[in-house]
Amino acid sequence: MLNCISRGALAAPFLLAATAASADPAASIKEVLANYANMAEAGYGDALKAAEALNAAVGKLVAEPTAANLEAARTSWIAARAPYQQTEAFRFGNKIVDDWEGKVNSWPLDEGLIDYVDAAYGTDNPENSLYAANVIASPSINIAGETVDLTTITKELLADKLQEAGGVEANVATGYHAIEFLLWGQDLNGTDAGAGNRSATDFDMKNCTGGHCDRRVAYLKAVTELLVDDLKWMVSQWGKDGAARQAVLTSEGNNGLVTIFTGLGSLSYGELAGERMKLGLLLHDPEEEHDCFSDNTHNSHFYDALGIRNVYLGTYKRVDGSDVAGPSLSDIVRAKSPETDAAVRKALNATIDQMTAIKARAEGGERYDQMIGQGNTEGNAKVQAAIDALIAQAKELERAMAVLELGKANFEGSDSLDQPEKVGKN
Repeated sequence: MLNCISRGALAAPFLLAATAASADPAASIKEVLANYANMAEAGYGDALKAAEALNAAVGKLVAEPTAANLEAARTSWIAARAPYQQTEAFRFGNKIVDDWEGKVNSWPLDEGLIDYVDAAYGTDNPENSLYAANVIASPSINIAGETVDLTTITKELLADKLQEAGGVEANVATGYHAIEFLLWGQDLNGTDAGAGNRSATDFDMKNCTGGHCDRRVAYLKAVTELLVDDLKWMVSQWGKDGAARQAVLTSEGNNGLVTIFTGLGSLSYGELAGERMKLGLLLHDPEEEHDCFSDNTHNSHFYDALGIRNVYLGTYKRVDGSDVAGPSLSDIVRAKSPETDAAVRKALNATIDQMTAIKARAEGGERYDQMIGQGNTEGNAKVQAAIDALIAQAKELERAMAVLELGKANFEGSDSLDQPEKVGKN
């Protein structure tokens, strides 16, 4: 299996018990919510700047398609992931973010929709009629009975017609991972060393490899510009009068705190520990990793974990080195129970330690897809240790919610954790 395959959404909610009602001072809650919104604005702002730098690097690549410029674009893509992944802590509760997120970070994807693929990928998939549609090589495609003209590849075409075409989530046409595939190509190495190895000449209209280099260039330019547009929009939502900021600041009672905890717990448990880590470990599948073309998954997981800790502690270090900091969940929990706050902090730090160990291992030569490979006892254990830390972290966040009497927590779940016997069975 050579592609980043799609998987069904079988996750069940991770229900955690707590009690009702709250007596937290409204003023301190408002301060926490305001700092949370400030952190979101700063985080998405950094993600935007990094995407603009990526767009500039792509511009240089398509103007002069050399190996050096391709490598520079790849480096910019990896750099752009660091601030964005830290913003994932604002998901799973903020409706504006949740409704938007799929535009920029959907995964896994059936990359045959976009461009040429290795013969082993296959030509059809019973769950996706566009599995190998190859937009770059096609003048038109049929989507649910409608003939869609592909003559000109534009941002509007990608966003309005091709993203999740036919209602299939694996038809990812926009965002970071579509760009990743275009820059690296498929990773055909399985659990052996190596990432995707697309040639710069795939973008060279004078010395074209892969065919249709003019259309591949058009796609790469459009999808990268669209990422910039989408991030600009999200930054505005967290600005002074932005809808996402106002939704948090004007939330009734303790709903704002519940939103924050729900995001942290859901990312910790169902999404990161479950869908992004345990699923791939159970299947020993090198394609069930978040950044599967670039082999950058170790960084994505690390920065997700860092983003969770940032939000709980109420502090974010911007790319320029400046700090955004203020009243936090930690402050409110500590006022009620210093022991509970200390336990949450300890759990957050333990997760960071485990993610740091994975990151160091990857940077030392054994990438994440190799770590989850069958028979790699030590690598599997490293990944499982991080999963265990994330689960423990979610439990401590549950206890903090109980201390604050925020009601029953409802964190996103994952069959890979809750019903592992279902994994791999259709």
